[in-house]
Amino acid sequence: MIWAPLPPMSSGQLVLISILAFLPIVLNLWAIWHSFKREFPTPAEKMAWFGAAVFIPVLGGLAYLLFGRKRGKKPL
Repeated sequence: MIWAPLPPMSSGQLVLISILAFLPIVLNLWAIWHSFKREFPTPAEKMAWFGAAVFIPVLGGLAYLLFGRKRGKKPL
């Protein structure tokens, strides 16, 4: 068998592990959606943030959250 069976866990541990596993996925999906809907000073910057979130999943989404989110403006 390739995958080892998980050890017995309480429901609280299972919930914590599930949240920690899905948090990076949710962060990236939000970064992709947010960068797509916002207007940036240049189209190249918009595509750079979008590409970072897509091709560098965890670090790209985190970088967008910390630095890119404030650069994007709501469209008129």
